[in-house]
Amino acid sequence: MLESACRMWNTTISIHACQRTTSQTSIGQKPHYQEVTLHLTRWRVLLAPLSLLVVVTLIGLWAHDTVQRRQRAAASSSQDQSTVVVAQSSDLETLESDNLNSASSFSIAALLWGRLLNITPAGAIVPSMADSYSWNDAGNEITFHLHPGLKCQDGSAFTARDVAYTFNRAANPKFGFYGNLPAFVYSAIGFRGARADSDLDATVRVQAYSSQVPGMLSQAFMLCRASYEPLSQAAAASHAYATGPYKLAGWQHDDRLVLERNPEYTLAHAPYEHVIFRIIPEPSTRVAELLAGNVDVISNVPPDQVDAIEASRTATVQSVSGTRRIFIGFNFAPKYAATAGGAAIQHKAVRQALEYAVDVPTICSQLLQRPCERMASPVQPDHFKLTPYPYDPDKAERMLDAAGYPRKANGVRFHLTLQTPRSRYLEDVNVAQAVSQYLSDIGVQTDVDAMDFNSVFAPRARQHEVGELFLSGNGGALWSPLFDISLFPTREANTNTGMWYDPAWQEGLHSLENVRDPEKEKVIVQGMLEVFRDDAPWLFLYFQPDFYASGPHVDFHPRRDELIDVMAMRPKP
Repeated sequence: MLESACRMWNTTISIHACQRTTSQTSIGQKPHYQEVTLHLTRWRVLLAPLSLLVVVTLIGLWAHDTVQRRQRAAASSSQDQSTVVVAQSSDLETLESDNLNSASSFSIAALLWGRLLNITPAGAIVPSMADSYSWNDAGNEITFHLHPGLKCQDGSAFTARDVAYTFNRAANPKFGFYGNLPAFVYSAIGFRGARADSDLDATVRVQAYSSQVPGMLSQAFMLCRASYEPLSQAAAASHAYATGPYKLAGWQHDDRLVLERNPEYTLAHAPYEHVIFRIIPEPSTRVAELLAGNVDVISNVPPDQVDAIEASRTATVQSVSGTRRIFIGFNFAPKYAATAGGAAIQHKAVRQALEYAVDVPTICSQLLQRPCERMASPVQPDHFKLTPYPYDPDKAERMLDAAGYPRKANGVRFHLTLQTPRSRYLEDVNVAQAVSQYLSDIGVQTDVDAMDFNSVFAPRARQHEVGELFLSGNGGALWSPLFDISLFPTREANTNTGMWYDPAWQEGLHSLENVRDPEKEKVIVQGMLEVFRDDAPWLFLYFQPDFYASGPHVDFHPRRDELIDVMAMRPKP
């Protein structure tokens, strides 16, 4: 009776029931590997029509009134044309630009602060606050040539001195910044400092030439020195002085952030007078608000609600093949190596065995409701393709036996904890539970620990304190494969959550310094990726498909890199 109820209504209970069945398997008796797939399939098959019925019924109750309200509002007010409302699952982390790490924060930050260069949806690097850039002959200095007439929010001139201040401030150790620029970009490019050569020329010094430097530095949000230098760190975290197309009008934490057009920004026309970001963690609530006409664009649409949204005829769903790499990381930090399970995963043969235990295409088709190809490296398949590990649970069992981890009398080889954020990535908790079931089926009893992303998971991840296994998703880039391999510059880097280290990988990183020949660069990267696949520091999953939905009053086109680009939106009449 319990098993039947589990299969019908609750993925979590179903998985726990399966784990109990697996743990009672006698030594030498093979568990039913397809059982988790069967449970997930039945759950989806039964739940999807029920969800659709409930949502469509609700739509029937409010749709007519909603359409009339939107029509009346459009006729009597300019609000629909002057304001766009975006709903996302996570809030801006902080107004301190050098402590920002998440894609949801970057979508807001890109409106508040200008950047020297921009990245197009196709991955091209194009001018923005800088008209161009040039390298010195030695390859250790890159100079940005600013567009004339740039302004700070207060109307004062934005010059190369502000550029140098922005870069040097982020690197100042007294501030202890841990965001994307100081913790990821600087370690990837070997940042050595910045200076102003004239009002319009700013130079950044790096350890050595690398083709990724311009794209990496495009992620720096430009600050005006006169506005930020007097501020304490606490004040900088709660105030914003714009150099971008919008300025801050108000922020109610975990509820909404309001921006208004910055009249001092002249590089491009801001399409809306006001932009409102609403923070709605619950996916079904985001969908309901979209269908009610209260928001214009939502991110992270649950796959099982796509049909209901399309059936409403008031909103449209768009999906893209995202660049975010979803994986299960192995934590090699000493504190996790001290546990029985953590000690086991220190061995490459054990990690490789676990690769064969997980049926990634089934996870994609059942939970994400989209086909996917399993990831085989941290680099986008647009650049390199390696052969992924196939699903072969029998081979996984044989490899674990050979590695010295046979099943005990209770059928368990060893235990692991898999920690995951909740509502940060598409179906993150359910994906973690599915992986947990697959591992438990081969005798690696795995328990899932879900936690809030911003307040718990992200700070712990920066300190390498998630594990022994952790589900994570690192954003990727279309403009260079070097971006994707830059997560592991050192064992201790904030971005190297699992503290992975391999001498051959490090040798490859050093070999890339001063390489200006694209073909030589490609050969080096290919070798590094083969090292990564073989050593298996990640249990490879997939590149996340992204689902967005928009209402009838906005022309919106999603990007693969998760940036919600308000500047590319346009109001519809």
